[in-house]
Parts: sequence; C-alpha cells; structure tokens
Amino acid sequence: MLHWYDAHARDLPWRNPPGRAVPDDPAWPYRVWLSEVMLQQTTVAAVKPYFAKFVETWPTVEALAAAEEADVMSAWAGLGYYSRARNLVKCAREVATRGGFPKTEAELRDLPGLGPYTAAAIAAIAFEECAVVVDANVERVVSRLFNIEEPLPGARKAIRAHAEQITPAKRAGDFAQAMMDLGSSLCTTRDPKCLLCPLAGRCAVKANGDPAKLPVKAPKKAKPERKGRAYWIEQDGAVWLVTRPGTGMLGGMRALPDDGWSAQADGSGEAPYSGPAESLGAVRHVFTHASLTLEVVRLEAKPIGHGKWWPLSKLEEAGLPTLFAKAARLALAQS
Repeated sequence: MLHWYDAHARDLPWRNPPGRAVPDDPAWPYRVWLSEVMLQQTTVAAVKPYFAKFVETWPTVEALAAAEEADVMSAWAGLGYYSRARNLVKCAREVATRGGFPKTEAELRDLPGLGPYTAAAIAAIAFEECAVVVDANVERVVSRLFNIEEPLPGARKAIRAHAEQITPAKRAGDFAQAMMDLGSSLCTTRDPKCLLCPLAGRCAVKANGDPAKLPVKAPKKAKPERKGRAYWIEQDGAVWLVTRPGTGMLGGMRALPDDGWSAQADGSGEAPYSGPAESLGAVRHVFTHASLTLEVVRLEAKPIGHGKWWPLSKLEEAGLPTLFAKAARLALAQS
C-alpha cells in the first residue's frame, strides 16, 4: 500500500508529500485538523476552495480562535453541516487556550467536534502516531479485503479490528491516506477497478465473488417530507435578513425570516409578519434527516425583531446557507 501511495498519492493542498517527515511548522496540525473537519461527509472537490479561503483568512489556529463566530459561519456557508463550523470555533479557542494541539488520539478526542475518526486521522497524519483511521473509504476497502459480510453498522467492530491488524507502526498517516485514496480512486462503491488495485492478490472478496457487493448496508429509510415558507421583504434595494438561533437547523446562520419550518412537519407554521403577500414559487432542499419544500413569499411588511437590511448588490457576501441562497436566487429572478 505504501509503495502504491508513494507513486499515486493525490496532490492535495493540506497534504504532506508521501514518505516525508511531518513539517516542523506550528501551522501544520492546524491545516490537517481544518481539512479533516471540512472533509466530514463532504467531497474533496467541494472542500478545496473553502480550505484555501480559510487558511488565507485565518492562517493559524490562534487567528481562527480570535475570529467572530458570525464571520466563520459566513465563510462556511454552502459547505453544509453547520454544527461543524460552530465546533470549529469552539475547538480553535480551546486549542489556543492550551497553547497548541494535543498530540495523542486520546487527548484529541477531548476537543469539541472531534470524534474517533477525526482524532485518529489528526494523530496519525499530523503527529505520526500509530492510530487506526477508519472512514467510509477505509470501511469499504477493509470489508472487501477480508470479505466481511455482516451488514453495516454492525460490521464496524470487525472492520476496525482488521484495520488495526494491518496499520503499520511507521508511516501510519501515509498508510491511512493511502487507504483513503485507494477507496476513492480504485476500490469504489460501484465498478471497482480491481485490475489496477495493489491489494487485488490479497483481496478475499475478489477471490470469492463480486467486490461491489461489499460492504453490505442496511436499507435506507425514506426521508420525511417537510414544507415551510421563507419571506422576502425588500426595501430600497435591500432585503431583510435575520440570524437563526445558535442551536438547531442552520444554527447561527444568516437567513431569510421563515415560518419555523424546522419544527413543522406540514408547513403549518405562522408567518412572523402580516401584510400583502405574493408567492414566488418554491425551492427544494435535501438534508440528511429530511427533505424540504420551501415556498418563497414576497411580503410587503415592516420587519419586526432582530435583523439587518442587507444590500441586494452585496447579497453574495451575506454567507447564506445553500437553502436560503436558493430562495434568494428565486426571489431575485422575479424582481
């Protein structure tokens, strides 16, 4: 695996070239941590521009710790899973208070927002600790390599045990990234490229059948459908934006005012304002736990409560999450 990785490692902005000692640079663990948090449930292609923007704006963990949470949330807009951004700020402040990142997997787990995978990845990649790193790509590779037929999530204990057996004491970080690269490029979910795989000669499932059948996943449950309304209130070339509560769906993000759709399964929430209204259509968005159809309604009303008039000419700088960016585009198209 390491020989294959030395020749085929992806060139990524947060990576050290294979085989090299970790950089003697205080910013190195910060970059590893930042990339791993961003990559949780998000593709490499989507993360690259966000990573570049963050390290340019906040080049060190101390700089990020000193940032306003609203600015970080705005910079994160569009990347999704916004609790990660809130935990990012909390973690940066904790690390800055400590005077730097802890170097062991166990200590890293104590930081806000770091679960078993992220802590292990940072320990292995940033500090060369012999930590066992298991993400979705590694799960797939290991389940096929050892022909683990038990369905997920029950199979994860066996997968981790086998991953621990094959993780080397040296170059554990390179090995983890090699397994990730193999899973993303060759040992893919569909149509795995077994003829090119460096592990093909040792792969138990390849010898016994179809590699694509593993890992076995439990059937997905149908996502509940939700409905809601967002309100477009425009005045003198500006739109009224609010900041959502710090907890809950899209917590802490700037957004259009709405009817409380996150708590309403049937779109029965009440409008926060009264006045002449015009439906502009609807946008659809899929979250991890539910699908949402959001009607966008233009209101001629005087806004109440806490909010801000945001110039339409600078709306892209508001950092609206994807759902409300879609709603804004729909409204602007009909202005």
